[in-house]
Amino acid sequence: QVQLVESGGGLVQPGGSLRLSCAASGLTLGYWAISWFRQAPGKERDWVSCINNSDNSTSYADSVKGRFTISGDNGKNTVYLQMNSLKPEDTAVYYCATTRWCGVEEYDYEYWGQGTQVTVSS
Repeated sequence: QVQLVESGGGLVQPGGSLRLSCAASGLTLGYWAISWFRQAPGKERDWVSCINNSDNSTSYADSVKGRFTISGDNGKNTVYLQMNSLKPEDTAVYYCATTRWCGVEEYDYEYWGQGTQVTVSS
């Protein structure tokens, strides 16, 4: 049974940093892609970033490019999202999801985590 568990969310001031983790079980992460999505209150869920763990290629939404970094540790079966220079508009529930190859649409993904809340506020 595939399971994804996010952690690392919390409350941070504008300009601060957080690192989210997505721990996978029931699959070998090296053969899969992991994306992060986020959903702000009253808004649709948006794609944020993806890593193809087979070749470590990465991609980012324009809104986070240069501030967020996605990385993977295949030995720990975990993907991370380092978030720097956080802004209030980054406030959302962040979800990780997995599929065979990176895509930007929710329907591209087979398995989802339960989400972790990130709040950026002074």
